[in-house]
Amino acid sequence: MATYDIRIPHPERARAAGAFAFRSQSAAGMAEELQAALAGSGLFERWRASQDEPDEVDPALGAVDPAARVEGAQEDLGFDLTATTVLPGEILRHRLRLLAGSAWELRNVRS
Repeated sequence: MATYDIRIPHPERARAAGAFAFRSQSAAGMAEELQAALAGSGLFERWRASQDEPDEVDPALGAVDPAARVEGAQEDLGFDLTATTVLPGEILRHRLRLLAGSAWELRNVRS
């Protein structure tokens, strides 16, 4: 299990990241959205359905961790999220790109 420290320096940019972007206005809300994206398949399935060839999407990208936990805190104007999951970093990064585009930073990874 790994713990990822994620910084969202400009939450408004993350919320404007596209069709699957965060909707929450708070750090706790974004933490809940990321936790849902890691623990369930809803976000992945919506994204997959939007692809030109959904059946050609690697099903391994749809892996979930029902035990994933994410906490959020506001620091100045940005948000800090701490995600603990058994999912590999590749899956976490994919979900974060869907939710926040490029408006996030991976600060640290701990095992």
